[in-house]
Amino acid sequence: MPVVFQLLLIGLAAGVAGGMFGIGGGAIMVPAMVLLMGMDQKFATGTSIAAQILPIGILGAIVYYREGNLNLKHALFIAAGLVVGNLFGAIFANQPYISSALMKKLYGIFLLLIGVRYLFFR
Repeated sequence: MPVVFQLLLIGLAAGVAGGMFGIGGGAIMVPAMVLLMGMDQKFATGTSIAAQILPIGILGAIVYYREGNLNLKHALFIAAGLVVGNLFGAIFANQPYISSALMKKLYGIFLLLIGVRYLFFR
């Protein structure tokens, strides 16, 4: 399967999951690029962040807003935190002592903890 087609499918799956669950597309895109396409963890993370620079959630947000399921003030505060947090996260992840293997493990632990929390705790 051509790489462009694989990337389009990953983006589509991430978009659907983001629209359904409000999760960051990276939760889908990064594992897909690493596990299905064989990309390096840091390379996949950087690619995921770059793909999300454009206002990808605008159409989904409009739907949620029209249905009364969006607090714009809260979203703006979260967005401000995202900008700063993304910078600090990127700086940390790209330190020479943080390997791609360690990033992979940290990401797996992160996803596992979230999954356990959703499955077994309120």
